[in-house]
Amino acid sequence: MKKNITITDVAEHAKVSKSTVSQYLNKRYDYMADKTKKRIEEAIHELGYQPNIVARSLKQKSTSTIGVIVANILHTFSTQVIRAIEDYCHDSDFHIIVCNADDNPEKEKKYINMLLAKQVDGLIIFPTGGNTDLYQKMVNNDFPLVFVDRTVHDMKIPAVLLDNEKATSLAVEHFVKKGYSQIGIITTSISRHVASRVERINGFKKALLENSLPVIDNYIKSREVEDIQDALADMLSEEVPPQAILVGNDLALMEILAYVKQHSINVPKDLAIISIDEVSFASLYNPTLTVISQPTFEIGEKAASLILEKLQKKKISESQFNYRFEPKLIIRESC
Repeated sequence: MKKNITITDVAEHAKVSKSTVSQYLNKRYDYMADKTKKRIEEAIHELGYQPNIVARSLKQKSTSTIGVIVANILHTFSTQVIRAIEDYCHDSDFHIIVCNADDNPEKEKKYINMLLAKQVDGLIIFPTGGNTDLYQKMVNNDFPLVFVDRTVHDMKIPAVLLDNEKATSLAVEHFVKKGYSQIGIITTSISRHVASRVERINGFKKALLENSLPVIDNYIKSREVEDIQDALADMLSEEVPPQAILVGNDLALMEILAYVKQHSINVPKDLAIISIDEVSFASLYNPTLTVISQPTFEIGEKAASLILEKLQKKKISESQFNYRFEPKLIIRESC
């Protein structure tokens, strides 16, 4: 039977103490001689030593793991933010476990409890908003927690998200500049009061008023993804239909484009479109799509840096709890 190689074997082979090997494994070797580091490295390689991650985690009371719970992993925004979080954590020698809540509070709750049972060091959550008691319990226990893309009312939890009102304002101002005055908005459901969606609708109304345009309730729709096309059909069947549509996110955009194609609607001649979220095909679609892009990698990096700061017990002032990132208008052919 093959012998289980231990840190003691490595120390003896390298002719150093166990504590020196331990310092090397934990990358605390700033003042270690290069010859010593090389001997330990060669000993590990020659013996085929594999550190016992579980034992080290128990000793250090850390698993070097961050849990990431995404509201809906189908969003292009979500996958790009996750990639940035993973890159940042990897550079800091942390791993991530990604879970998809499907915008379902019950599923989110199960994943939170599962990740806590696995003793992750912290959680980054794109919150459904449906587990306020559980969020508060983690806050009360001083458990490292950061929200992304959404805030939850009265929760003292750092959140990293887009300046949603600025995003809708950029879109409305561009529509007006292009000569459109009958402007609508369609986004996915706000039935669970998802902060980013609510902010976009409120920002849209505010931007209309600032541009001396009327707020028409029938031009404002929030629906489940499967009902988006029906919402657009209702809007376009109005006696005076909108000339332009602001689409709240990429999932809604897919439904809008499917409807436009099926009903041979000419964009932008019959209907101008601007979408929030840059999608991979925006510059390839015909016509190319005007979008409001989010700095997804910066948002992901900020979320990761915040969670690691909390792990290092660095104090984050409540005045800095909402980190808002600037949107960018990318003008193409759809408006």
